[in-house]
Amino acid sequence: MVKQLAAHVALDRRRVVGHISPTLFGGFIEHMGRSVYEGIYDPGSPHADAKGIRLDVLAALKQMGVTIIRYPGGDMLSGYDWRDGVGPVAQRPRKRDLAWKSIEPNRFGTHEFLEYCARLGAQPILGVNMGTGDISLASAYVEYVNAPAGSYWADKRVANGKADPWGVKWWCLGNEMDGSWQIGHLDADDYGKKALEAAKMMKLQDETIRLVIAGSSQNDMATFPNWDRTILEYCYDDIDVLSMHGYAKNINDDTASYLAIARAFEDYVDTLAATIRYVKAVKRSKKTIKLSWDEWNVWYKNGQTDGNWIVAPHLIEEVYNLEDALVVGQWLNVFLRKCDVIEAACLAQMVNVIAPILTTKDAMLIQSIFYPFMMMAKRAKGASLDAVVQAPVYSTKTEADVPIIDVSASWDDTTNCGACFVVNRSLDHAMTVTIRFDDDFAPVKAIAAESLWGTDPKSHNTFAQPQLLTSKLLAAPIMQDGVIIVKVPPLSTTAIDMRA
Repeated sequence: MVKQLAAHVALDRRRVVGHISPTLFGGFIEHMGRSVYEGIYDPGSPHADAKGIRLDVLAALKQMGVTIIRYPGGDMLSGYDWRDGVGPVAQRPRKRDLAWKSIEPNRFGTHEFLEYCARLGAQPILGVNMGTGDISLASAYVEYVNAPAGSYWADKRVANGKADPWGVKWWCLGNEMDGSWQIGHLDADDYGKKALEAAKMMKLQDETIRLVIAGSSQNDMATFPNWDRTILEYCYDDIDVLSMHGYAKNINDDTASYLAIARAFEDYVDTLAATIRYVKAVKRSKKTIKLSWDEWNVWYKNGQTDGNWIVAPHLIEEVYNLEDALVVGQWLNVFLRKCDVIEAACLAQMVNVIAPILTTKDAMLIQSIFYPFMMMAKRAKGASLDAVVQAPVYSTKTEADVPIIDVSASWDDTTNCGACFVVNRSLDHAMTVTIRFDDDFAPVKAIAAESLWGTDPKSHNTFAQPQLLTSKLLAAPIMQDGVIIVKVPPLSTTAIDMRA
């Protein structure tokens, strides 16, 4: 029998955390496994167009609300030469990808990716190779993509069919260079020096670009957070954003502790935000650097990373269940609660490889983690509001006094609409949530609520049962004496639509 508990959320449209950047709702596509080949690009599928693009996948990513995509890697980036992915497809080389022990045919490259972003309506983030690559190759990539015709690499782009420059704004200076697993791994001093010189050359090519320096790949790295401090001290005035990576796990099969993981996410963000402030003070800088959590997701069930030297091997094709979706919902809440310091975030990855979408040649499956992302991406606009939450708490093997609900909220003054996002961590208690606005502006009412919920935290969608976990409308919220009242089920993530 489902038991009832009560919680209270107080909001004030004057009590703002920060502006919600649209780039918080990003994704990641790497040349790994079936992310590109048999994922977004699959000429042999009946769902592909004449250019080989899977139209069903493209439509799903539009529905999901993806606003920015990081490409081409990932670990693969540290051994990748962008020149292999441009020019006539028939003349592009087949190469060994040493990161994933796969064969890379280079049929999909820079032109194809940037055209894909245009069709999706998403900004691109391009990465430059800081492993085997050198700073001149990074500079040439910016010239190829962003410079007007009239120089060597820009004219190569024109000859390859793109007369006008793309004007890509976001660029990553390598990937996870703190990791010993990375091809061309460097220590913090050597990476800081190399990244600085690459940044200087790249901004000489285009001073308007935003550069993301590769911060810690996990907060359990022995070098964390000294890695971040060191590279920032080298590069603070020449870069714009510090990246962070992290993956959530439930290795011990402890659902209660797993659903309390948002506290760890916030600690990670707070540590790096403090590190940035420290370096800013040391440098006596007036510049403010923000964070890009440009790899994040649940990943622990499928560890297959050896491609056996074939094209498009099945690598880390994680199956996502209900509890995974609730963790993703909390992660998104953290992005809103910390949007004053987080500017961008990229769910890793988009298709097949630890992804919300799985494909076969003939079919596509939407996984559970798709829904909390979609629910927030289409609603969270304008400002993030500082939600004051009163709720029952519980304790786990890893955390004490965790509120049963996890909450964030947004408000857009241009539309006079907002949303409140509530994750109910309880396995068996429904929650009656009251939402009150303490400001003196126009009264707010709730107009609808959409939720993903279930009774079994391990339940998941399959190609045989694709609708087992989907978002659905809840009963309409109640208004009583100016207070919004909504009942959220156990094991649920809910978006409540509000307007003045």
